[in-house]
Amino acid sequence: MGLDSECEMLEVMSLIDEEGIMTLTEILPAVRQLPTLDKIRLLRILAEELDTAEDIFPFEPYRIYYLPTPYNVFGAGKALMNAMKMAGSNSN
Repeated sequence: MGLDSECEMLEVMSLIDEEGIMTLTEILPAVRQLPTLDKIRLLRILAEELDTAEDIFPFEPYRIYYLPTPYNVFGAGKALMNAMKMAGSNSN
């Protein structure tokens, strides 16, 4: 990380410390000016913070979630085959 980008990151961090919580609109211009490697580093830092946060998991433990799947939908294969036949006949 270059000296300029370190200074920029420190400026952003000092703004956060002095003013409290910054909004995304306030911080994005500074983040956009960072070099690519620093942006990747910032992504890693944020991902690590999210990984350790306990309250972000959207699912409840031990609860069953039903997901729609194509299993036991017996007309789906026939509908797909008919659509493929129609597409094949339209291309001729």
